[in-house]
Parts: sequence; structure tokens; C-alpha cells
Amino acid sequence: MSSEINQDVTAVKATRTIRNLRWWVLVLFLMGVTVNYITRNSLGILAPELKNSLGITTEQYSWIVGAFQLAYTVFQPICGWLIDVIGLKLGFLVCAIIWSIVCMMHAGAGSWLQLAILRFMMGGAEAAATPANAKTIGEWFPKKERPVAAGWAGVGFSIGAMLAPPIIYFAHASFGWQGAFMFTGILAMVWVILWWLFYHNPEQHPNLSKEELAFIKQDNEAPAVKLPFFTALKTVSKNKRFYGIAIPAFMAEPAWAVLSFWVPLYLANERGMDLKQIAMFAWLPFLAADLGSVASGYLTKLYVRWFGCSRTNSVVASSVTGAFMMLSLALVAVTKDPYIAIVLISIGGFGHQIISCMLSALVVDSFDKGQMATVNGMRGSAAWIASFLFSLLIGVTADKIGFNPLFIAMGFFDLIGAIFLVSFIAERRTKHA
Repeated sequence: MSSEINQDVTAVKATRTIRNLRWWVLVLFLMGVTVNYITRNSLGILAPELKNSLGITTEQYSWIVGAFQLAYTVFQPICGWLIDVIGLKLGFLVCAIIWSIVCMMHAGAGSWLQLAILRFMMGGAEAAATPANAKTIGEWFPKKERPVAAGWAGVGFSIGAMLAPPIIYFAHASFGWQGAFMFTGILAMVWVILWWLFYHNPEQHPNLSKEELAFIKQDNEAPAVKLPFFTALKTVSKNKRFYGIAIPAFMAEPAWAVLSFWVPLYLANERGMDLKQIAMFAWLPFLAADLGSVASGYLTKLYVRWFGCSRTNSVVASSVTGAFMMLSLALVAVTKDPYIAIVLISIGGFGHQIISCMLSALVVDSFDKGQMATVNGMRGSAAWIASFLFSLLIGVTADKIGFNPLFIAMGFFDLIGAIFLVSFIAERRTKHA
């Protein structure tokens, strides 16, 4: 009798399903990306006290920041390949454990060199976020839903930047700067546990219904082929569609670097804002970026409905729309009102995230599952090379020529990228999804 009851309980558990589980999985991933950004932004928010407590000069601080950017640039394709080879669950888990532990190790740093080494290690591990984004969308969504899913996934990249200041300031007020690093590292480790417990591949997930699995697999894509690292890079590099994605990513990323690292300094130096005013307004571009992420996928649906675009062309059109919105950054140079400048920068944040999310959508639409994470990692490297170089350019020129010429350049960068996007990706004949 007892064995029969146990069998009945097991049967109930085996048949329990969660409706629209793919979207809950996306929420779980989005939480991870949010934590990723909270841990990475901890240094910038704590920078003033770190400089005083550890006697760090501005030049030394720039090397600390540069160490993270360099590692993030180099390791994105490596992390992407790792995720393609050993799987999303284990690959992202390993990287998240590393960045959680390294974040906590920041509490023991006693010099700028130690911080630079730790930031390099953190940058290498956190580089997994971008390729994991493509892998999650590719594994859990059919092609027709991927643009919308990519838009929602992009929210995590900007909402983390929004949440970081209050969370880290709270932790700092409660525990000091060492405790703030410990707190954010523990927060990341909590997410690691959630990922380990609740993430499974679609074919193995106990709560996924057969109907939803069939919906996810409706495109009948070929099974993933796992390639050696350099073979994977060589294969991708021969595909011209990759350059139709990587070059626009290269042109787009300087604007995000400015939003992330330079807007507060711009508002202080050229718009005369004090710290209180900066705190009140500097988060608005990230809010606009969140809205742009969500809107991007639905914009593709409008292009399909209104203009009869194919799925690929609707994604390209959505990205080009974002590129035209980036012209708002050029207008920042001619406005005198600081609040209008913030609105224009926010429009740029909205447009940038449309572009970024649609480039991720094109990765999962243009490459097979065995290459998605690797390709998105290579795309991310192209983007961060531009971010790194543009940050160096700002550091050299901003004090001499001001920010206005840089804003004008950023306003047109994405239109140049859009030319390559249309040339290499857009379909010349209408194909109905």
C-alpha cells in the first residue's frame, strides 16, 4: 500500500507542469544578468572611498577599470565557446561562481594592483553574460518569439545598472566598503543556487509540458555541433553575416560606454550639476534603455504587420530605427538646457538598447545552436574593443575639446553600422515567417 502511494505521489510530481515556463526561465536568467551588473558596478560606486582608503590615484584607478574592460573583451568568445561545449547550465554556473567569489575577495584588497588583478578575474568571468544571453534565447524560444525574448532579456543589462547605486549605498552604509563587496558577492551566490536548482535544458526540465516543448522545437533546428575553440572562431569568421552583426556592435558600444562611465562626469563638468542633481537624473538614461529593450521586440511585430517584412528584415528595420534615434546624441552638443540634454541622452539610451537587443536576436536567428554563444561572445568582444578605445579617447581629449564633438560622433556612429547591417543581413526578397 505504501509503495502504491509513493508511486502516485511520484506520478503527480512527474506530471506537474508550469504554463509558459520558457518565460519564467527567461526571468531567472534576467535576475542573473541583473546581479552581474550590480557586482560589476560596485567598484565605480565605491571608487571615491577606495581612492581615499587605499591611496589610489586617478591614473591607477583607470588601470583598475581598464583591467576589467580588457578581460571582458578577451574572454567573451572564450566563455561563449565554453557554454556551447559544456552547456548553458554548467557553463554559466561556473562563471557565476567565479565572479561571486572574486567580488567577495575585493573586501581584502589593500592596493590598486590587487584590485586590478581582481577586476581582471571578475571581467573574465562576467564576460559569460553576453554569450549566455544568446544561448538562453536560442534554447528556449522558437524563432518567431526570439526578437521579443531578446528585448526582455536586454532589460537585465540596464536594470542592474539602475539598481546598483541604491543597493551598494545601502550595503556601504551598513557594512562599510569591505562589507559592500561581501554583500554583493553573497547576493550573486544566492542567484547561483537558484540557477543550479531551477535551470534545466528544455529536454530535461521536469516542469515543461510536452506541448510547450513541441512549441519551442517547432523550427526543427539541427542538433548543436560542438567544435574546438579555434575551429569555431575560424568557422564564424568566414561567415559574412557575422560582420553584419559585429560591425554595428562595434559602432554602437561607445554610446553605452559613455552612459555607463562618463555621463556623471559630463553633467558635472559641462552642465554644472552637483552630486545631488546627478543622483536625481543620471539613472534616467538607464530607465529609457530598459524601455528600449522591451519595445525592441514588439517593434519587429509592427514592421511585420504594417509593412509585411520578413522576420529577419523586421529585426533589421527595428535596429535601423534605433540607429536613427541615436541622432539625439548629436543634438546634445547644440542644446543649452541641461535637462533637455538629459532627455536627449535618454533617447539615445532607448535607441541603443533597441540596437543591442536586435543584434542579439540576429545572432540566434542567423547561426545554429552550436555556435550561438560563441558568436555572441565574438560580437561582444567587437563591442567592448570599441568601448575600451572610446574611453581612452575621451580620457585624452575631453579636457581639451570638451564632450560635444564626441556626442556628435556618437550620434552618427550607429548609422554607419546600419549600412553594414542592411548590406550583410537584410533579405533582398520577402520571405514570410
